[in-house]
Amino acid sequence: MLRKEAAPAPILRILSFSRDEMRFACRCRLASDVPSSVPMNAQLEPRDGTTNVPEDMTGRPRRAPTGGISFRKTFSALRHRNFRLFFSGQLISFTGSWMTTTAQGWLVYQLTGSKALLGIVAAAASAPMLFFATWGGWVADRYPKRSVILATQTCWMILSLAMAALVWWKLVQPWHIIALAILGGVTMAFDMPARQSFVIEMTSREDLMNAISLNSSAFNCARIIGPSIAGLLMAHVGIAMCFFLDGLSFIAVIAGLLLMRLPKHETKIESESSPLGQALEGFRYVWNHRRVLTILSLFTVVGIFGWSYSVLMPAFARDVLHLDAKGYGLLMAGSGVGALAAALTVASAGHILPTRVMALGGVWIFSVTLILFAFNKNLYVGVVLLAIVGFGVVLYFSTSNTVLQSIVPDEMRGRVMGIWALIFGGMIPLGSLQAGVMADFLGTPATMAIGALICALAAFVTLSVIRRREAQLAEAK
Repeated sequence: MLRKEAAPAPILRILSFSRDEMRFACRCRLASDVPSSVPMNAQLEPRDGTTNVPEDMTGRPRRAPTGGISFRKTFSALRHRNFRLFFSGQLISFTGSWMTTTAQGWLVYQLTGSKALLGIVAAAASAPMLFFATWGGWVADRYPKRSVILATQTCWMILSLAMAALVWWKLVQPWHIIALAILGGVTMAFDMPARQSFVIEMTSREDLMNAISLNSSAFNCARIIGPSIAGLLMAHVGIAMCFFLDGLSFIAVIAGLLLMRLPKHETKIESESSPLGQALEGFRYVWNHRRVLTILSLFTVVGIFGWSYSVLMPAFARDVLHLDAKGYGLLMAGSGVGALAAALTVASAGHILPTRVMALGGVWIFSVTLILFAFNKNLYVGVVLLAIVGFGVVLYFSTSNTVLQSIVPDEMRGRVMGIWALIFGGMIPLGSLQAGVMADFLGTPATMAIGALICALAAFVTLSVIRRREAQLAEAK
């Protein structure tokens, strides 16, 4: 990756560096700043107006400004040319993807009127993650990530254009939607680990949280724009146009990837075991590192019981709030406003706010507000509540993603993010399926509220686990 040479960074910490950390330190020219008289387990005060503070989720000290929030840091990752290309392409493509998400849910409910089928389609889109995400992580560590992402983006473009053709010629049937959703899920299983672990290669470790937050900002800015455009198109042009424009939007990502200047790819997998054994090394790593296991455990619960609320939104909009396509688009856009606000908050203040506060606080904000939303009957109050729900969701997801990538070594990042993708996409089918079935029996509001309550309780359990570990470490000292 070609970029301007950075000035020597001050020492942030010296904590008995591992081999990988020392290699990173040397690359950043940190080693030359360490006085020979300083012991290797010392923590040095930075010389850039920051101070070392305990990092309660990564287990490492982190740098926090002694002053206030610096909004100059909000877009710091965009100084990297490759990330600028990726970010701009993603913003366009995400808009198209949200148009398809909005249109697909509305189309399924319009064709069948079945809440259970909403869950089945969502499950079909995510179920392949259970079988292929681990392999996707291995592929991300084994092959050039740009090539993998180029292939997956091309596949998604073809699938979107195929759906547009089926709807345009009035040939679409529920089984078509399910079949294309399955193919999209297989594509996502290989795309998500490569795309998530590619971020640090386009930027740097110091800009990782900012880059992830900006990527989330693009996703959620599109979440505001996409559903709004989809609602207007469905009302005045037709559903087919949503899928067609989504297909065209992938050209922006493909063009950005082709314009990047990247170094020659070097395979980081040095194991002599079989491809299956190499793929499964990610699970062994997670099991042996309790901090990573704790993060992914909470992520699993939120994926199953929390994220499924979005699957029920078409039914909630139509049956509870009695909205048309425009109102449904407005409701979805409200969630995007809050999510965008959270992403910008993390980008601006993520370097000073404790990750524990952002991650667990995000889950509690999301859970409490979703319970209130579930029993609301007013559109405008619903938009405000859903904006707060979106804020909590992104606050949690952005923080946990950043912490996870920060504490995982480079050679394992693709496979660990493959497990993250498996949970994010693979556990959603279970949540979507149970949410759809529960909604048919208990009603949509009750199903949303129960899922939110389970997420809140899981966050309390996670906090208890963290405090117990801290107490054990304190006793060991």
